[in-house]
Amino acid sequence: MSTTTVQLPNRRHLLLRMRFQLLGGLTFAILLPALIRMSFDEQVILYSNLQVTIIAGFIAHTTGFFLYKRIGNFPGVAAAGYILPTFALTYGLVFVTIFFFRFDYSRFQAAASFIQSTLWYFGLSLATRRLDAYRLAIIPGGDVNRLESIPGVSWHRIHSPDTVVEYASGVVADLRADLSDEWERYIADRALSGTPVYHVKQISESLTGRVEIEHLSENTLGSLNPNQAYLKIKQSVDWASALFVLIVFSPLLLFVAIAVKVDSTGPALFKQKRMGYRGQPYEVYKFRTMKLSATTGDEKEAAITKAGDTRITRLGQFLRKSRIDELPQAFNILRGEMSWIGPRPEALVLSKWYEAELPFYRYRHIVRPGITGWAQVNQGHVAAVDDVLEKLHYDFYYIKNFSPWLDVLIVFRTIRTMLTGFGAR
Repeated sequence: MSTTTVQLPNRRHLLLRMRFQLLGGLTFAILLPALIRMSFDEQVILYSNLQVTIIAGFIAHTTGFFLYKRIGNFPGVAAAGYILPTFALTYGLVFVTIFFFRFDYSRFQAAASFIQSTLWYFGLSLATRRLDAYRLAIIPGGDVNRLESIPGVSWHRIHSPDTVVEYASGVVADLRADLSDEWERYIADRALSGTPVYHVKQISESLTGRVEIEHLSENTLGSLNPNQAYLKIKQSVDWASALFVLIVFSPLLLFVAIAVKVDSTGPALFKQKRMGYRGQPYEVYKFRTMKLSATTGDEKEAAITKAGDTRITRLGQFLRKSRIDELPQAFNILRGEMSWIGPRPEALVLSKWYEAELPFYRYRHIVRPGITGWAQVNQGHVAAVDDVLEKLHYDFYYIKNFSPWLDVLIVFRTIRTMLTGFGAR
């Protein structure tokens, strides 16, 4: 019996190795600026301010590197676009801490370290763009045909169990399909050889950022339950940041409230009953963006905001696109009813409608609803049942991958959304 060998050249190139990237980055961003200063003054390395700055730069750079790598692991992420904000965040936090404790530090070393950190990873991103192709081999049978429509992957179909695939990132199969004994032996052999073997739903979820929920039994509830420790940490951070926002931005909130009153007749705040954490209704607060006179007899229709909705005021258009209308929900966060990040809370009438139409819809209430979230930054505002089912896939992905890394990514994407107005109605 002849054996066909398919070589997928996926050996890790030197530039793709994490050890090279990190050590190279530390050398270029931390050691090189110090050596430049030592070329002018050999004794400068003995100065305490330079030593403090080198240690701080090492912490900021290393933290930024791992945060950048974790963000790049999420689906649909063009990681290069997050280099500058990621390192700005880590360097900012470290040097704000130094400033707070009044440590003396070298401004030249700090600035050079930050600038050269971003330049190093931008350069690596450009150099490795063609080297970092993700290569997956597909075993025929079952529900695998849809995989090749997923972009960003080099797909290779295996036509015979006699085929040996070398240097692939992994092998994908529908493990619930009725595969022949030959294919099952092939899968076992690939696993024993050290090649990762993925179930089709597992790899589809990882690449698209959506959890398929046609049958909840297909997803282990243990993997869908959010991390309880992080849930408590997140609530504490939410509470502290909401209090900070309400205190610091109180002049802005007052100005917007007055502007809403001047722009159209009615109260400055909009209140609505929505479905919240663990299925408990609560009253949400937002700046009013619609005219009070525009009402409809159908409660469900009234709760849906359509594209180009004529009820939205002139000021309301701006408030919705910039997401400023959401700021009063900081009060809901202080009361423990919401989070900054989570599934979008729906009006009670819509939530009951969706629950009647969509299986497992209530499960999204296992985490606190959020002002922004994974579904919002990927899909925008939706109301039709079919679109809500699509959004539910994103919500389940967020719950399953509930982590600070995903929340940081959502924050970055929310800033982009605020600047572009994506998904606003």
